Amino acid sequence: MSKSLTIRRARPADAERFLAFTRTAGAETDYLSFGPEGLDMTLPEVTDMLSRLEHSRFGTILLALYGDEIIGIGSFTIQKTPRMRHRGEIAVSVSRAWWNKGIGTNLVAMLVHFARDTAGVDRITLDVRSDNERAIRLYRKFGFEKTGVFPGYVKINDELFDCDLMVLKLQ
Repeated sequence: MSKSLTIRRARPADAERFLAFTRTAGAETDYLSFGPEGLDMTLPEVTDMLSRLEHSRFGTILLALYGDEIIGIGSFTIQKTPRMRHRGEIAVSVSRAWWNKGIGTNLVAMLVHFARDTAGVDRITLDVRSDNERAIRLYRKFGFEKTGVFPGYVKINDELFDCDLMVLKLQ
């Protein structure tokens, strides 16, 4: 059986591979909010999170898979408080071996669709390191606009990096 590329919602059973992917992706680039340590979550915490999000209309985690291997992750989260539920935030991470192959584009497209048609938000926000030109081009392709810069948003090995704040207006 040949391997194929699929994108689907994460399930609780994916928790261990999800955590492993964050460690691998975090070691491949300094553009993420985490490094080689991955997310600061335990396996039970990730399992619980994926269980809550599996059928939620307020958030999702999408996995890009090549066969059974996670090669990318996209997330959409929303705050449920009345004053904040009009907007959600996305984040995308793709394994370096899969950069420039359309994985990020497919993840962002599916996240925008989810945000608009399932969560029903008016705005999608994100932050991206100001020097991550590849990611900024991807987000601009979908209509995201830079709304500001957060100076020193990320600190890696005592070096500060700025992040662009971006928004996509859906309505």
